Amino acid sequence: MKDRRGPAAPSVLVTGCSSGIGHAAAHALVRRGWRVFATARQRGDVARLGDEGLEALPLDLACSESIAACVEEVLGRTGGRLEALFNNGAYGQPGAVEDLSRAVLRAQLETNLLGTHELTTRVIPAMREQGGGRIVQNSSVLGFAALPYRGAYVCSKYALEGLTDTLRQELYGTGIHVSLIEPGPITSRFRENAYRAFLDNIDAAGSYHAATYRAVEARLAGGGPPTPFTLGADAVVDKLLHALESPRPRARYRVTVPTHLFAVLKRLLSTRGMDRVLMGATRGERET
Repeated sequence: MKDRRGPAAPSVLVTGCSSGIGHAAAHALVRRGWRVFATARQRGDVARLGDEGLEALPLDLACSESIAACVEEVLGRTGGRLEALFNNGAYGQPGAVEDLSRAVLRAQLETNLLGTHELTTRVIPAMREQGGGRIVQNSSVLGFAALPYRGAYVCSKYALEGLTDTLRQELYGTGIHVSLIEPGPITSRFRENAYRAFLDNIDAAGSYHAATYRAVEARLAGGGPPTPFTLGADAVVDKLLHALESPRPRARYRVTVPTHLFAVLKRLLSTRGMDRVLMGATRGERET
């Protein structure tokens, strides 16, 4: 393929690069000849990414000032151009819906939805001015299939999908293509970060769901069996490359067997039937 490196190399901003999908994507895109701006929330992770040879910047999606500063720095370095944005940064807040305080749910949405939205709106003018670009949102199988005890994350991803579908329609004809990637289980630090959020924000002992939470904690702490059909981050990166480089990027890219399976079942089954399937998929987490 054509080597993109050099002064005219297309630039891409990638969020959530400290580990997992974002980390793999940043390095893969550099190898493909992209100029990658890899971001992370923690300063230590930014320094580590820089040591790995990446052009690393701090970005906290829950902070408007951080978002504005990051975009300003990127556009300053590129002369106002940005060919692509990969919105990958997110975390999962476990817990039964009734145990989610307003503040905890707001924090989930600030990062997974509102910060992603604000970052996207700040780069669209540059893409429109240059005549095109690519925006890729990393959603989830939980963006269209709800599972118990994941309500905050499900809420954020359902909302992201709806917002992205609308954005895709509104940008039709501008040369800016918008795509969603919907991964199922992927090897990453997602469980580790979710476990921390669970411990910080859920009163497990005082909850009606205390018995279930014991199983949830065992899974998040790594004591449970691995999730079936888990793939490596490269499976998502393959779809990202198509979304960024194909002349005809797709609106949606599904990754892993559960994502494909649930998408088919959602078309075929009634709502009650789909509920039985999804609840069965997490039966081991609930008291029987």
